[in-house]
Amino acid sequence: MKILRLILLTASLATLAFAAEKSRLIVLTDMGADPDDEQSLVRLLLYANEIDVEGIVATTSCWQQHAIRPDFIATILDAYAKVQPNLLQHVAGYPTADSLRAVVKRGLPKYGLTGVGDGRDSEGSDWIIQQLDRDDPRPLWISVWGGANTLAQALHKLRATRPAPEVARLVAKLRVYTISDQDDSGAWMRREFPGLFYIVTPGDDYGRATWIAINNTYEGIDNTTISNPWLAQHIQQGHGPLGAAYPDAAWGMEGDTPAYLGLIPNGLNTPDRPDWGGWGGRYELGIPAFETMKDESSIVVPEPVTRPIWTNASDTWTPYLPNLYKRAVKRAEKSFTGNHVTLWRWRDDFQHDFAARMDWTTMPYAEANHPPVPQLRHPDHLTVKSGESFTLDAYGSNDPDGDSISFLWFHYPEAGTWREPIVSGGAENADRFNVTAPKVNKPETLHFILRVTDKGTPALSRYRRIIVTVNP
Repeated sequence: MKILRLILLTASLATLAFAAEKSRLIVLTDMGADPDDEQSLVRLLLYANEIDVEGIVATTSCWQQHAIRPDFIATILDAYAKVQPNLLQHVAGYPTADSLRAVVKRGLPKYGLTGVGDGRDSEGSDWIIQQLDRDDPRPLWISVWGGANTLAQALHKLRATRPAPEVARLVAKLRVYTISDQDDSGAWMRREFPGLFYIVTPGDDYGRATWIAINNTYEGIDNTTISNPWLAQHIQQGHGPLGAAYPDAAWGMEGDTPAYLGLIPNGLNTPDRPDWGGWGGRYELGIPAFETMKDESSIVVPEPVTRPIWTNASDTWTPYLPNLYKRAVKRAEKSFTGNHVTLWRWRDDFQHDFAARMDWTTMPYAEANHPPVPQLRHPDHLTVKSGESFTLDAYGSNDPDGDSISFLWFHYPEAGTWREPIVSGGAENADRFNVTAPKVNKPETLHFILRVTDKGTPALSRYRRIIVTVNP
């Protein structure tokens, strides 16, 4: 009995160590301009137990310049109210619909910088300042799905009314992820507040943006999980009032969702390190070339970026495919490279996760699937010597539903300093993974990802990231 208690305690502590701190989030949405904002809000509410949603602000954008539509937000929250009790059967922490209604705010129905300046405050911009002023050490993420001028007005007011050191302190708390530039206030903020943490593909040429990979189709991979029939079957139909509130795509499915996907605590995402990669894509700190921002059809006139921002990065990825005999997985014959790859490489995983959470809105616990729990039998930061062999060990990983689980280990070269791919001579789908460190002349870091996937329906994945420092 004592041994059993020790095992349970060890498992409990490992689970607690894996649990990430909730991120704080305020959404700025041009709801009503494109149904994808409604889609993104439906998904976000399914993760409202794991992200502290502190504001949902109705704003304008280049696609809706003179109106705001908080009524669209209210309709979706009404649907959420009907399913929130059932969601609580699966996991604690889902806020009430009334508590979310209380943080719905209105921006000004003005476009871009015409809504920024003295006397142009709104309840949305004032709310951002109020949340920044809270005694909370966590960063405040601003997820911008449309125009960004409500945030710009908050920063304008802070600079006009607060001492410079206090403004700098509050700006340092902000984390912005913008879905391209949908008004001219984004470039203004990047220029006027050089300390502002900002993730964006500048300009409004969406084809170059990383986020577009959530709904783009690509030759050589399976695009099923973003297809309209898949969405109808797994999200919209037969999944209660919240699923029914998920509209058909008009231009593209959920273009705004990447602005918060990286905040979901799944063992892979590390919000403050966009260069490490995750469900929201991977970004590197740099100054993008101005010529990459220009497009003949631009509505938002771009301007050069004069200081480093978090922007497009490139991954090379060779997908793993099911293997009929012997080893359960095999590498695909084709590899893919580009900034879109940094996001779509995880797409099936987060789509399956979305479908499972939508099941939670109507199904009892015993009938739905829940994500597995990866366990490491060693720290997630290791130090080894040049050329040394070592073993990564996930024995003891488990699934709350009792499902069988599969393992997959892989090196993520672009996330570390050692960019040459490392391939083990052993099986990458066993619970242990043997690695030989490269021979180095200076300290280097290697990122290895453990992906644990259950065999439930839909199959769900969770991860652990192991960072290995290799010393000469």
